[in-house]
Amino acid sequence: MSDHTQRPIPGLPEQLPSGEHVLWQGSPSWLGIAMRALHVRAVAIYLALIVLWGTTSAIANQKPPMDVSIFALKLLAISACALGGLMLFSVLVSRSTIYTITNRRVVMRIGVALPVTLNIPFNTIQSADLRLFSNGSGDIPLQLATERRQPFVVLWPHVRPWHTAKPQPMIRAVANAKDVAAILTSALGAPAAAKPAVLVRMPRTVISKPSEHSAGEKTVAA
Repeated sequence: MSDHTQRPIPGLPEQLPSGEHVLWQGSPSWLGIAMRALHVRAVAIYLALIVLWGTTSAIANQKPPMDVSIFALKLLAISACALGGLMLFSVLVSRSTIYTITNRRVVMRIGVALPVTLNIPFNTIQSADLRLFSNGSGDIPLQLATERRQPFVVLWPHVRPWHTAKPQPMIRAVANAKDVAAILTSALGAPAAAKPAVLVRMPRTVISKPSEHSAGEKTVAA
């Protein structure tokens, strides 16, 4: 039985307190993680250039055809293993991650080797952005008002890229991201979450570019 099914509510470390309920839950797409967090496409192009360069160099050095073929196959095998490892990691990230939006907070259960539950109360969220992609999926980074932040390396890949000084937790590569952002916007605008004032920016243009806790898990607050 998986760790998720042993919990009262999947993705949460304990039962929700009275008055709090789940509005939405989801997990990132493994393909979205692979393409936009691990940049598999760029890695594949780089490895293809390495294979091409190595093969042409062997031919230019007048190596026997059999040696050239064996060398090229070795490079292809190494490249395939590297890409396969990235794909496997993407699948593990997708399966081990659950994002939850309640009427009071955002909860992110993340971590492949060491699960961590990140609690983000609405009153610590200063703003949220939405980045949509052509297939309807998207990212929702959360800018926090508090100075107490988790390190970038702990949050990765569930963090806004390049914001290392002030890491922004991010609901990443979720399907129907516009609907998820609408749910978050509505929850943040509810009277119980009205402090401080929150602005959720949702660009209209679609971007086509690429208690008791279980053993071994840590629950932290944003």
